[in-house]
Amino acid sequence: MSDLTPQSETPTPTTDKITQAARETIYLCNFRVSVDGEWLCLRELNDISLTPDPEPAHEDPKDPIAIERLNLMNMAKLSIKGLIESALNLGRTLDSDYAPLQQFFVVMEHCLKHGLKTKKTFLGQNKSFWGALELVEKLTPEAGEITASVKDLPGLKTPLGRGRAWLRLALMQKKLSDYMKTIINRKDLLSEFYEANALMMEEEGAVIAGLLVGLNVIDANLCMKGEDLDSQVGVIDFSMYLKDGGHSSKSAEGDGQITAILDQKNYVEELNRHLSASVNNLQAKVDALEKSNTKLTEELAVANNRIITLQEDVERVKEESSYQMESRKASRSDSVADGQALGETRKQLKEETLLRLDVEKELEVQIGMKQEMELSMKMLEKDICEKQDALVELRQQLEDLRVINQQLSHKSQSVDASSKQKSEAIIRLEEKINQMTGTVKQLETSEKHFVKQARNLNSAAGKLLQLQQ
Repeated sequence: MSDLTPQSETPTPTTDKITQAARETIYLCNFRVSVDGEWLCLRELNDISLTPDPEPAHEDPKDPIAIERLNLMNMAKLSIKGLIESALNLGRTLDSDYAPLQQFFVVMEHCLKHGLKTKKTFLGQNKSFWGALELVEKLTPEAGEITASVKDLPGLKTPLGRGRAWLRLALMQKKLSDYMKTIINRKDLLSEFYEANALMMEEEGAVIAGLLVGLNVIDANLCMKGEDLDSQVGVIDFSMYLKDGGHSSKSAEGDGQITAILDQKNYVEELNRHLSASVNNLQAKVDALEKSNTKLTEELAVANNRIITLQEDVERVKEESSYQMESRKASRSDSVADGQALGETRKQLKEETLLRLDVEKELEVQIGMKQEMELSMKMLEKDICEKQDALVELRQQLEDLRVINQQLSHKSQSVDASSKQKSEAIIRLEEKINQMTGTVKQLETSEKHFVKQARNLNSAAGKLLQLQQ
C-alpha cells in the first residue's frame, strides 16, 4: 500500500477525515498473526503511513511461506490454549458441537494442509493429508486400530473425510501428540507428501506437536456416524481470538449462562432418569407384592376350606361316637353273647378317638397357620400402603422436574434467540465496515485527483509568475 495522505506541510480537513476513517477501519487481509498475551494481534506486513512522510522507509520483503508457518503456529497456540482453558472451566466431557473444539480441528486441518504436494491420479489431481496420517500405522503398530476404525466408518468417501475422522479418534484416545511427533521425526517419509518448506517439515511442526501434549487433560466423546466430514468447509473463526472488551465480556457471559443452563439441564435429566428407574423398581416391587398377596389369599382360602372340612369331620366323629356310646349302653342289657361285638365296638371307638385327636391337632395347626397368614397379610397391606405413598411422592417430584426441564428449555431457546440477534448485529456491523471501506477508497481516489489538480495548479501558477517576471 502507498501512503494515504498527500505530502504537504499542513493537513487539510479532508485529509484529517480520511486519516480518522483509516484508523477506525480493520483490514483482514495481508496481515501477520501474532500472540499478545491471551489474544490475537493482526499486524500489517507493509508499513502504512497515516501522517505525511516525504521519504517512507522501505523494508526488505520477507518469505511469505515462513510467515504462513508462523501464523499457523500462533493460531494453533491460541486454539489449544483456549480449548484447554474452556474445557477445564466447563468441567465435563466435550462433544462434537463444542465450538472451541471445532475450531481446533479446523486449525489442525490447515496446519496439515500447508505445503502438501499435489498428486496426479487417473481421476485428476489429489491433494490430501490422509496419506501422511497413514504413515503412523507403519511407524506405530498401535495406531492401526484407529486407521481400521476410520476405514470401517460408513459414509466416508473422500480422503479428507478420513483424515478428519482420524484426528478426532486420535484426540479421544489422547494419542494425538504422540502420533504427530512420530511422523514429524520421519521427515524422510514426509518428503513424499510435503514440500521442503511446509510446516510439517520445519521446526513449527515440532512446536505444535509439543503443544498437543496439553490436550491429554481433556476428555472428548465425539460421535461421527451422523456427521458429514467429507463436505465440511474448514474456516478459522478469528472472532473467537480477537481482543474486543465489550463483545468478549458479553460473549463470555453468554457462554457462561449457556454452560450453566446446559449443566442444569443435564443434572435434571440425570435426576429424572434416576427417579424413573426408582419408580420402575418400586412398581416392580408393588407388582411382586400384589402377586404374593394374591397367592397368600388363595392359600388362606384353601386353609379355611380345609379347616371347615376338618370341623365337619370332627362333628361327624362326635355324632358317631355318641351314637356308639348309646348303642353300647343299649347293648349292655343284652346277653353276654354280644361281648364279641362289644369288643369290636371298643376297638372302633379307640380308632375313632385317635382319629379325633389327630383331627384336632391338625385343626390347631391350621388355625395357627391362619393366624400367621392373617398377620403377614396385615404387614403386606401396610407395606403396600407405604410403597404407594412413596410412589405418589416420586411421581409428584417427577412432574416438578418435568416443569423445571421445560423452563430450562425455554431459557435455552431465549438464549439461542439472543445469540442470533447478536450474530445479526455483528453481520450489520460488518456490512457498515464494508461500506466505510468503500467510502475510504472513494475518498482516496478523489484525494489523488485533487492532489493532481493542485499540482497542476501549482505548476501553472509558477509558470504565470515566471511569465510576469
